[in-house]
Amino acid sequence: MSLFRLLKISDFCKTGSGGTPARQIANYYENGDIPWVKSGELRENIIFDTEEKITEEALQKSSAKIVPKGSLLLAMYGATVGRLAFLGIDAATNQAICNIQPDENICFPKYLYYALLQKVPEFLNMATGGAQPNISQSLIRETEILLPSLEEQKRIAAILDKADAIRRKRQQVIALTDQFLRSVFLDLFGDPVTNPKGWKTIPLDEIADIHSGITKGRKIREQVLTEIPYMRVANVQDGYIQLDDVATIAISDEEKERYLLMKHDILLTEGGDPDKLGRGAVWQAQIDPCIHQNHIFRVRIRNDEEFMPHYLSTLIGSQYGKRYFLIAAKQTTGIATINKTQLKEFPVLVPSIQLQKKFSNIVEKIEFQSQKITGNRLMMEKLFVSLTQRAFRGELNRVE
Repeated sequence: MSLFRLLKISDFCKTGSGGTPARQIANYYENGDIPWVKSGELRENIIFDTEEKITEEALQKSSAKIVPKGSLLLAMYGATVGRLAFLGIDAATNQAICNIQPDENICFPKYLYYALLQKVPEFLNMATGGAQPNISQSLIRETEILLPSLEEQKRIAAILDKADAIRRKRQQVIALTDQFLRSVFLDLFGDPVTNPKGWKTIPLDEIADIHSGITKGRKIREQVLTEIPYMRVANVQDGYIQLDDVATIAISDEEKERYLLMKHDILLTEGGDPDKLGRGAVWQAQIDPCIHQNHIFRVRIRNDEEFMPHYLSTLIGSQYGKRYFLIAAKQTTGIATINKTQLKEFPVLVPSIQLQKKFSNIVEKIEFQSQKITGNRLMMEKLFVSLTQRAFRGELNRVE
């Protein structure tokens, strides 16, 4: 195994950030042909195109500047903080992105990508700010990276490339499954936004009981407490429950009875970032017993012969639901939240129970088939993280 050198990023990389040309000056954007990357666009490994273009005048009269193809981009703040991508083209960026240009005589760029990916949790722990942490450029520049020989860097990057490719393929399968179910929903019920089938609507609280969850850090008088798993916002994703990191909390018997989750409860996040509004999934009693925290609403249908949880959860999580919550939500500095009253008033479209059951049967069959894939996805995520950590401890020995 080759010897590793421990170097600061500033020792072998150039770094910088960009800017946003004044929005009110039309000449900065109209007929622009210079790609301009926003932090929200750091979704793919490599960026080949951008949502917006700016003009040469905008480049000259703002802090935006051209970043060369092959540079690494790291989102420093906002909803996408910590995301990484390569530039596949010459482009400018906004001020929320740090561009990193390694000296390729010292560092193989793809090796640096994986090294930074492994450092992201550390960056976020050290970040400043409240609801949306900020990673400073100085923090990035001072970060130390273990660098073996270039040959060894390329070997490690190739190993991690293969593991990452497998991980991404599984993510793509899950994304295609979600698209299929959305397509089935629209085929059966029509687009809820336009309601072409003329379904009547009723308030959510006419068909379901809605409750918030337990508050962490509350004062407890009872001495006899039981440690029990509970669902946090991080566990409730858009269309599925993520169980790879489940926390526990000490509660009384009375609290357990009040907050206990039952199979087919619908869990919904109260908000945070606007994209979290209406985010939720059907609870399948994957953990029993289990409760939920106060930033998650529990929606429990009163009569399962009138409404099916999979239908209701999908409706709430659709564009129809998201539009309702964005209008109803209280928003401050990029944070949006809904309250219990607003959720109670959510207008539920009422199709026939036969159609709802048909949709529910399809969902359950798809979920059964995808359980192995989802399990493998969680396993692959953990294996990839473990492999990356080993790589940057110098533990990926050659097989002779």
